[in-house]
Amino acid sequence: METAAAYVGIAAGVTTSLLWVATSLLFTAAGHRIGPTIVNGIRIVVAIVLLGVTHRILFGLWIPGLDVTQVLLLGASGVVGLAIGDQALFTSFVYIGPRVATLVMASSPIVAAALGWVFLDEHLTISQMGGIGLVLVGVGWVILERPRSDDEDALEQAREQRTGSRYRAGYVYGCVLAFVGSACQAGGLLLSKRGMGHGWLPAEAHLDPLAATLVRMVFAAVGMIPILMWNRALRERRRKSQGPTSSSVVRIGTWRAGLAFTVCGAVVGPFLGVWLSLVACDLVPLGIAQTLISLSPVFILPFAVLIHRERLTMRAIGGACLAVVGIAVLSMMTAGGDGGG
Repeated sequence: METAAAYVGIAAGVTTSLLWVATSLLFTAAGHRIGPTIVNGIRIVVAIVLLGVTHRILFGLWIPGLDVTQVLLLGASGVVGLAIGDQALFTSFVYIGPRVATLVMASSPIVAAALGWVFLDEHLTISQMGGIGLVLVGVGWVILERPRSDDEDALEQAREQRTGSRYRAGYVYGCVLAFVGSACQAGGLLLSKRGMGHGWLPAEAHLDPLAATLVRMVFAAVGMIPILMWNRALRERRRKSQGPTSSSVVRIGTWRAGLAFTVCGAVVGPFLGVWLSLVACDLVPLGIAQTLISLSPVFILPFAVLIHRERLTMRAIGGACLAVVGIAVLSMMTAGGDGGG
């Protein structure tokens, strides 16, 4: 592996995690103003427009040239990774809260490394696996040490009041959904890398990550249509059964501000973030790329202090430092040519 390309891939992965932090903050602010369903719909449309225009400027084409196999692989990647995976993760938040769901999602680098080994013949060295392990332990430590949110407090109270089989089933269901989200995220990245041509096409015939992101996002939009329709039907049924006042939601701020937050979040996340995540998986092994783009729980700590006035424990800070050490180990072992191809 060329050192320069490896460093670009590593930088792209770490930058993706930083962009995910900004995306979560922007989409949270937007959801409070115009609702998560509208945010979910607008973000993909804006991303498709931006990706299409950028592809036209850089390559002179609105639609990238690719064969049927690439279309199928990238289409499946968009549906699996961006539609089904995100929906499973967001639903798991309801059952087990973001802390436990995020902790389960931390398994995605392990799943990605296994998929890369089986389908792409990517063999990680002991040093690289050790670096991934350090990052995962650090991320898990940070997640467990973060203060609980109000939603998580409510879930904990429910756990104390309802310890029967129904609650336990809901908790198991939430954990399963979080793992499905983890597997879909890793699987979507694998399908994207295969769609770009890794493992079956010569290097000179590989598809550019920008073109792959554009195709992937179009299919993600198609995959979101039935999910959004199903959610809308559920809300209508709930509103009819519980009365007209049950669906009222308290909004914060104006619709115009919500739209602005949504557009900014779409630029940062579905446009730049997804693009860079494919740059990362194009240039470094799948398991390493997935590890580097899963660092948001660590990178969000300064924003949690500045915006939400959270008090960080020394253990959380230690976990963040451990994750940084893991990134350093991964960078040295990968860019230094220590296997991983």
